[in-house]
Amino acid sequence: MSGTRTVDDRERPDPAGPAADPEARRAELARGLAEVERRIAEACAAAGRSRDEVTLIAVTKTYPASDVRTLVELGVTHIGENRDQEASAKAAACADLPITWHFIGQLQTNKARSVARYAAMVHSVDRPRLVRALGAAAVRAGREVDCLVQVALEREPDPARGGVPPAGVAEIADAIAATEGLRLAGVMAVAPLGEDPAPAFARLAEVAQAVRKDHPEARVISAGMSGDLHQAIANGATHVRVGTALLGRRKPFVR
Repeated sequence: MSGTRTVDDRERPDPAGPAADPEARRAELARGLAEVERRIAEACAAAGRSRDEVTLIAVTKTYPASDVRTLVELGVTHIGENRDQEASAKAAACADLPITWHFIGQLQTNKARSVARYAAMVHSVDRPRLVRALGAAAVRAGREVDCLVQVALEREPDPARGGVPPAGVAEIADAIAATEGLRLAGVMAVAPLGEDPAPAFARLAEVAQAVRKDHPEARVISAGMSGDLHQAIANGATHVRVGTALLGRRKPFVR
């Protein structure tokens, strides 16, 4: 995953396929993790923050469950996915592992029931209908699901990227907090394409502060990916979502 996030459903669709060379892949993932950890630690030091304040979410979309298992062996326990079909299969395949699953992609209401069964945190809540669907699904599953309000930071919001403009965040936050089965955990955003991410993440920090005035427990700020995690951490990110820098460039699936 990079600062210019793209989604291609044609990319490697087998969530449970084995790695071609497990030992080589383990070494590759270990190198990637060490470098990402170095970058996070450096960013925290520059911001005067403790490394413990930032949670690394490994975004494993298009990569097999074997990679998830290896990452857990290497010490990563927070895993992010953005498509339910792939995520639910991996969650089932890795049910024996101590994983906190994060759903980070745009979520259709008809997928809420499935996502509520495995996701500990949904990062992309941006409309009342989705709040209602997730709440009902969580209650049905006998679970409580942490939810983040996805904030659209673009000057002109793009519906294809999801998110609610800052002016609408309070309404969604209040709805989550009032819905049985859900917990309001904070906010999430993706940096606008073609912009310096630092000012955008500063705007997100302001939105997060406003949310905490009414909901002090909502302390999560999910921001920053492979290309902009330094700027995100400088502006208070508590969770960074890293794919490419950790797992490598994705290879397109050829039909």
